[in-house]
Amino acid sequence: MTHAPFVRRAALFVAAIGAALLSACSPARLLDRAVPQDTYDFKGDVAYGPAPRQRLDVFRPLPAALPAAGRRPLVVFFFGGAWTTGDRAGFRFVGEALASRGAVVVLPDYGLSPAFRYPVFVQDSALAVKWALDNAARLGADPKQVYVMGHSAGGYNAAMVALDDRWLGAVGASPKQLAGWIGLAGPYDFLPIENPDARIAFDWPATQPESQPIGHVSAAAPRTLLMAVSKDTLVNPVRNTRQMAERLRAAGVDVEVREFDNLGHVTLIAAVAKPLRWLGGPVLPPIVKFLGLP
Repeated sequence: MTHAPFVRRAALFVAAIGAALLSACSPARLLDRAVPQDTYDFKGDVAYGPAPRQRLDVFRPLPAALPAAGRRPLVVFFFGGAWTTGDRAGFRFVGEALASRGAVVVLPDYGLSPAFRYPVFVQDSALAVKWALDNAARLGADPKQVYVMGHSAGGYNAAMVALDDRWLGAVGASPKQLAGWIGLAGPYDFLPIENPDARIAFDWPATQPESQPIGHVSAAAPRTLLMAVSKDTLVNPVRNTRQMAERLRAAGVDVEVREFDNLGHVTLIAAVAKPLRWLGGPVLPPIVKFLGLP
């Protein structure tokens, strides 16, 4: 009984975080007060292209957390929001979580619908990854340890950059330069489109079939970590995560799958934040391990 007030407060806090992540409201307003600000070095508002949305933030480990040379990953993280909402400022908790463990983290914005539609957000994502590949060594990371990672719509962006060589190829790079990709509750096979926002973002019903990541799986795909929740009501984990894993394994790709029964679509990513790591996970440890960090 003595824990009941804490449980109620925690539930309300998690609900508020979920509402913020699913709306245009930035969860940073709620999480920033509890997420440490002295566990990383920060440089914000860096241009990776000429457009207003082509900006990124960089989170670097402090000297005490810096891994040995050759084990210094760089992670490009793409936020979700149905390709219509969100910005990098709302996901500082992801940068803190990984930078405090020894990774350099790049958080880019990208063009959002309805102003921009497919494939603009994929093109922006590829350009941000190209920037990361070009600047990894300067940032203290190993250029051979660059990963792409995303949640929900951002997981789609990461998958397209990692699996479809058209996008990195267009900017003078290649998925072969990636050490791996991480998808959290990403939509990888979602035709016909039911989500109204996604219909606009992909010009449904004139959506290009090649817009689906699952159609680009090949033996050349980077090693993969897929994470999902079993009761996800927004992105079907069977059709997307499990089916993607099966397709990757059939192609001979090294893939790991983690599925959680006691998290939701939103709390899957929120659980990497230090104040919320007690939630039904653990979510962060498999990511850290996949990156080769202690």
